Amino acid sequence: MKFVRQFLIIISISLIGEVMGHFIPLPIPGSIYGLILMFFALQFKVFPMDAVKETSKFLIDIMPIMFVPPGVCILESLDVLKAHWWQIVVISIVSTFVVMIVTGLVTQLVMKGKEKKEK
Repeated sequence: MKFVRQFLIIISISLIGEVMGHFIPLPIPGSIYGLILMFFALQFKVFPMDAVKETSKFLIDIMPIMFVPPGVCILESLDVLKAHWWQIVVISIVSTFVVMIVTGLVTQLVMKGKEKKEK
């Protein structure tokens, strides 16, 4: 029963995020709104981390299964990808570096914030 309750919390936050994505006129997917809501709900202790911990670990464990359908679609669209392969490679490289830089900067900010908080 604990897993069902935890899963319902995660699904509810995701649903709220999807609704927000539908009504807010920004090009941001509802799943991102859901992640932000979940972050703030955990940060401001709307519910404790233990309220979703076991189910979130389970969902992360089975995440590779979720990549099978997109992989099949990529194989079915191989002819389209062959026509634009160099653009895909450039976009992949640039976006990888952007994500690495932004992640590093955010991590440094969080670590500096924790150091200030501890002092």
